[in-house]
Amino acid sequence: MSQYPAFSLDLFRLDGQVAVVTGSGSGLGNVFARALGTAGATVVSADIDLAAAEKTAEEIRATGGTATSITVDVSDPDSVETMSATTLKEHGRLDILVNNAGIASPADRIHDMLLEDWDRVNAVNTRGVFLCTKVVLPQMMVQKKGSIINISSVAGLGGVSNDLSAVAANYSASKGAVATFTKQVAVEYGKEGIRCNAIAPGWHLGTQLGREALPLSEADIAAMVGKLHELTPLNRTGNPEELAGLLVYLASDAASFMTGQVIAHDGGWTSW
Repeated sequence: MSQYPAFSLDLFRLDGQVAVVTGSGSGLGNVFARALGTAGATVVSADIDLAAAEKTAEEIRATGGTATSITVDVSDPDSVETMSATTLKEHGRLDILVNNAGIASPADRIHDMLLEDWDRVNAVNTRGVFLCTKVVLPQMMVQKKGSIINISSVAGLGGVSNDLSAVAANYSASKGAVATFTKQVAVEYGKEGIRCNAIAPGWHLGTQLGREALPLSEADIAAMVGKLHELTPLNRTGNPEELAGLLVYLASDAASFMTGQVIAHDGGWTSW
């Protein structure tokens, strides 16, 4: 007999597990936090904006889930350490980390890009993933189990034309680093029962990163969306809620043999 149970929908349940989601106050982070809460996890909603983090936590509690909120600046080692220590003090364990916090900058071409824009984006998108991963690994090593899910991007898997006015080289480079870092974590910590995977979303409009963070007019957004439809085999952009199932799968025991993978969720964008 196999030591692993036969397939059951219960494999997707996260009851008794504690999940930290960074950048949970809006956009994809809000979707991820709510999905984990629906699957039974106790969610620590972490965001640089505490009011936004608490709003997400309230949404989870309103549907019968369990959630707390905390402020975190993922680029600040002390802030990240406090997030981890507070989680362990309040909940006693840490099973799932979703490294979602990310920012973008104006889509300047490389020769026009400001150094401060390069540093600012990489401080959050790359350094932040490293710091948050680093701080949770010791507890996961004690538990002999853990799932780390990093949010990369299709922009980190290949170049994106500046004609889309949506992605700059600093963002692409940071998300490419996240994809490779994911594989390194998987290799280093697999023997200790820790899995690490990444989701590389395509164009899921309606998120903060997709709209509010970029200085685009409504006309520019409409033109960009039309171009995105043309370049995507499914001929549409995604809805952020469509990522929830994949996130829960990677967090759960249903994905117990899945590690080191970077999964494009992109409507076929990377299939051309």
